[in-house]
Amino acid sequence: MAKASVEARARKKPKYSSRKVLRCFRCGRKRGYIRDFGLCRICFREMAIKGEIPGVKKSSW
Repeated sequence: MAKASVEARARKKPKYSSRKVLRCFRCGRKRGYIRDFGLCRICFREMAIKGEIPGVKKSSW
């Protein structure tokens, strides 16, 4: 979990567009972010396994 101050700083409009930090909306993690879903890889995997993301299922072969 990211600190509240770090999340607040990420929400603020940066001086330069390249400084924009994308964060997971569930946990606030910035690394391993999947843009299509707005989640980090860990939250994405948890939600996909539970079936909470429509159209996504865990593959096995």
